[in-house]
Amino acid sequence: RGRREGDSVITFTKEAISKLKEFAEKETDSPWVRVGVKGGGCSGFTYSMGYTEEEDYDEVKLNKFEQDGVICVIDKASEPFIAGITVDWHEDLMKRGFVFNNPNATGSCGCGKSFSV
Repeated sequence: RGRREGDSVITFTKEAISKLKEFAEKETDSPWVRVGVKGGGCSGFTYSMGYTEEEDYDEVKLNKFEQDGVICVIDKASEPFIAGITVDWHEDLMKRGFVFNNPNATGSCGCGKSFSV
């Protein structure tokens, strides 16, 4: 069965959803989050994530789903690399930020921002 519009491509933990909503209140009025990958980094690909506006949604280039009030759009070109990932929020004395747990990755760099497939 193929993926349909509205099917979840990735999963956000409760902590990640909470932070996305908190940042959205401070930074933008948009609950839309865009997730993708770009070439680069020490392992080949890097994750990208940021807020986007509804009017920027292009159903030809993007897939959309909603989780707990957060609308996520994913670049269709990025989807094969990130389908099935879990995005979590991690915070301790040394670092804080979103963590991408990617079952498709065959390797990653020490900082966790770059991966290979």
